[in-house]
Amino acid sequence: MRKFLVEEDFINTRLDRWFKKKVYDVPQSFIEKNLRSGNIKVNKKKNKSSYRLQKNDQIIISDFKFAQSTNKKKKYNYKPTKKELSFSSNIFIENNENFAVINKPAGIAVQSGTKSKRNLLDILRRTKEFSESTPYTVHRIDKETTGVLIVAKNKKYAQLFTSLFRIRKIHKTYLGVIVGELQNKKGVLIDDLYNYEGNEKVKVKAITHFKVLDTNNNYSFLRLNPETGRKHQIRKQLLIHGCPILGDSKYRIETNYPKKKETLMLHAYKINFSIANTKYSFYADPPITFKKILKEKYLKIF
Repeated sequence: MRKFLVEEDFINTRLDRWFKKKVYDVPQSFIEKNLRSGNIKVNKKKNKSSYRLQKNDQIIISDFKFAQSTNKKKKYNYKPTKKELSFSSNIFIENNENFAVINKPAGIAVQSGTKSKRNLLDILRRTKEFSESTPYTVHRIDKETTGVLIVAKNKKYAQLFTSLFRIRKIHKTYLGVIVGELQNKKGVLIDDLYNYEGNEKVKVKAITHFKVLDTNNNYSFLRLNPETGRKHQIRKQLLIHGCPILGDSKYRIETNYPKKKETLMLHAYKINFSIANTKYSFYADPPITFKKILKEKYLKIF
């Protein structure tokens, strides 16, 4: 028999997910069978796998053979280099006990994927700033997009930020250079975007506010405030309106697009939110390459 007390990070977590994370990574059928037989109990009572755990719930597990080899440790796909770890301290804008805000560099995905093993989360896990905590993603920005990114340090704040994003209480500002000119100097882009969930095509509404900061007929420098948070929202919407982001190799118009890799001119510049009546505002200075291309295109930054 073994007893566990539920920690704060697992409040409101399903019982079956807690079990797979903290005890054994076993098939769902195995958990269901042992819940029915009473081998897994919460506060000495039988419960369903969907039960949401509360702080200090006592979970009792009996009639198990706890083999050392069965409790597998999570393996991370990417091991950062010493250079990446030494550089990583320079990207922190804010670092406290509950969350960090970083200025994400270009060319690195937030999470590991099928096309990219190198990712920010695996690097952060090994930094001194996360030595006593776990990085949780609460939102993402594209691999080639630079700028402000919030990373929670515990499950409580991960859930809090996720809720704030869902109810649109976190406000983001992007800077971007587009090819061409929009008809108006400021306004709102409202479009229907299409995503695939499995084989199902799903239509979602995207809303982005914009203001033209500078223009020279060939290119325009914009401030962008997305109201909704759709995948690749800004890039897709600007393509729909005939003015794709400069350097975007995916959402573009040119048929003879240059083969060489170009800088994606989209930067997450600012993020604002409030927690417990405390207002937070964080800025990320655009990278040198971003400023250099602005200068080359004869566009003024602010």
